Amino acid sequence: MNIVLWVLQVLLAIHTAMGAAWKFKHTERSVVSLRAIPHGAWLALGAVEFLCVVGLIVPAIVRAAGVLAPVAAVVIAAEMLLFCGVHLRSGDRHHSHLVYWLVVAAVCACIAYGRFVLSPF
Repeated sequence: MNIVLWVLQVLLAIHTAMGAAWKFKHTERSVVSLRAIPHGAWLALGAVEFLCVVGLIVPAIVRAAGVLAPVAAVVIAAEMLLFCGVHLRSGDRHHSHLVYWLVVAAVCACIAYGRFVLSPF
């Protein structure tokens, strides 16, 4: 189980790092349903994502920092659910983004549950 969780953590860290970099390169206007997010909050979300990437990877180096991985996964899941809420509120009828964010949130939930309950550091 530990190996599966590490694979998921590394994949989520790569995904999140790419998402954070994308946020700094593109504005919230790039996704129609996320236009309600202020630009400053958009950039802050990118910074939080970079911190979450660190939190997902650092436990591989410093075992005492093991609690960071599930906390980072919970933060990323909360962000994905925030995006879902903003999307639903926007009235956009194209739900491909919604499905994507829900899948990422589910992966985050698996990591958090696995690290908090099944295979803690």
